[in-house]
Amino acid sequence: MITFQEAYNIVLSHFKEMATETVDIKEVQGRILAEDIYSDIDMPPFDKSAMDGYACKAEDAHGILDLVETVPAGVVPEKKILKGQCSKIMTGAVMPEGADTVIIIEESEEHDGKVKFAPRKNGFFYKCKDNICFRGEDIKNSDVVLRKGTKIKPEHIAVLATVGCVGPLVYKLPRVGIIATGSELVEPYEKADGPKIRNSNSYQLAAQIERIPAIPVYYGIAEDTEEAIGSAISKALDENDVVLISGGVSMGDFDLVPGILAKNGVELLFDKIAIKPGKPLNFGISDKAVCFGLPGNPVSTFVQFEILVKPFLHKMMGNDFKPIIISAQVGTTIKRKRTERESLIPVTVKNGKVYPIEYHGSAHINAMCSCEFILSIPRGVGEIKEKDVVNVRQI
Repeated sequence: MITFQEAYNIVLSHFKEMATETVDIKEVQGRILAEDIYSDIDMPPFDKSAMDGYACKAEDAHGILDLVETVPAGVVPEKKILKGQCSKIMTGAVMPEGADTVIIIEESEEHDGKVKFAPRKNGFFYKCKDNICFRGEDIKNSDVVLRKGTKIKPEHIAVLATVGCVGPLVYKLPRVGIIATGSELVEPYEKADGPKIRNSNSYQLAAQIERIPAIPVYYGIAEDTEEAIGSAISKALDENDVVLISGGVSMGDFDLVPGILAKNGVELLFDKIAIKPGKPLNFGISDKAVCFGLPGNPVSTFVQFEILVKPFLHKMMGNDFKPIIISAQVGTTIKRKRTERESLIPVTVKNGKVYPIEYHGSAHINAMCSCEFILSIPRGVGEIKEKDVVNVRQI
């Protein structure tokens, strides 16, 4: 049995980088850049007004100025500003030649083509460069504006649009096969009579995969027979980049997955992690696809996907996934009896303090609906005291 960090290092050292494709800017949210993006312009592309006001020479602001024109955004000024003159200017409009400041509307009074400005607390003191955005102060032509490996968010799309990159090169989305094992399982739209339970893992995993985003491919429920599980695994290996199998990975008589993976040419690199939930976890590699044998309990499956599978899928697409981690005091003492494994417990943060939520174990999936963060209790630690400062990971 290896530590989680050892398992994490093994998993991330066996990724295969995805191929690339060009995607239209309207469809690129959530994708990961496979190239650096360069600007084809200066931004701003010209000196422009940052406010609605009057463009003039700062040295003239104490007098009464002649209004020579109005400059809306998108129009080139016709008049050069001479001594004793000003132009009315709109936000984003090109600064007229000769002007070195913009005095805002609220500090101005216009009447019959004449403009005067209100005194400031320090007298009639207006500075050069007030309320002006200068050419290239944000971005210069040929600057790298987005780096390879960036996961595209709405603000990145604005940058792409700004520099005219309407078809960025991104990594293709991995295809992720999903197999549920267990003769006790039925689909969610079926009635779970007697010893049957509904298959929640596959639908949970599909949603987690789509959220990355990647492409989930569901292969249904495989009964606990070598023939059924072997057929599903063989097909999934042929058709996907990654295969996720939930259930059948422990030590019971019907936990057949490790042996079937081996028969399908998958080399298992580990089969147990010193962590709770998620101790029985298989990871294997083959020439066709990478395989994760996840535990059957839904909390174990959910958590192990978030902390192990998700970073791996990001890595395949050139992105180093970095979870959000915050530090906070524990609001109440947390104890546990067994300390031989790292323990991950669902918590919430209230009024800046960490509190455990009601949690009955790895089958208690509805506990995750009120879980905001995961707290890790290291191996060998049986108690975290109230007011201790801990790091918690956002889920």
